[in-house]
Amino acid sequence: MAVGKRSAAAQRAWICFEDEAGQTLRPPKARTWARRGHTPVVTVTGKGSGRVSIAGLLCLKAGHRGRLMFRTLTHRGRKGEPSSFTEADYIALLDTAHQRLDAPIVLVWDNLNTHVSKAMRDFINGRDWLTAIRLPAYAPDLNPTEGVWSNLKRGIANLTAHGVDHLARTVKRRLRQIQNQPDLAAGFLAQTGMTLEPELPRT
Repeated sequence: MAVGKRSAAAQRAWICFEDEAGQTLRPPKARTWARRGHTPVVTVTGKGSGRVSIAGLLCLKAGHRGRLMFRTLTHRGRKGEPSSFTEADYIALLDTAHQRLDAPIVLVWDNLNTHVSKAMRDFINGRDWLTAIRLPAYAPDLNPTEGVWSNLKRGIANLTAHGVDHLARTVKRRLRQIQNQPDLAAGFLAQTGMTLEPELPRT
């Protein structure tokens, strides 16, 4: 990560942490209020199936408010539909981020197969504004985007979704609420124990 911070500082770039999450029709559980002696019950429909996948990009830069960008993919269980994000989906997300940030990007993400494929390597090599850094294996604690997913799941806890389209709308609405609170990004970064300031070389 020190390399990423130095690279971002040298290029006046944003550091963008990428990660994926998913949500099924079974809602996350959370504590809630109820009358004493009456255990609250959340009724979840057993009809239909589906899942919402999310690719999130938490973009941070010293002296700036954080930015969250995301793409969603709704799975309805239909034959032939994509089961996960493709290289084209990630490319679209990163190109959009570059246009909105109007600055170079230092991308930090894990070793998912679509992140390290030849098509993705060719894409990265063809963008002079993009530098990619891989996180160590099994190190979610170093990715502040995990904080986005925790916040999202708290926001939709105990949700009774009326189908996958209702779930997708709810997930997007909650993510937009997080987007509209850019100061949350600083908290997500603080949870990792990292800072945006590059480390000074030892003398």
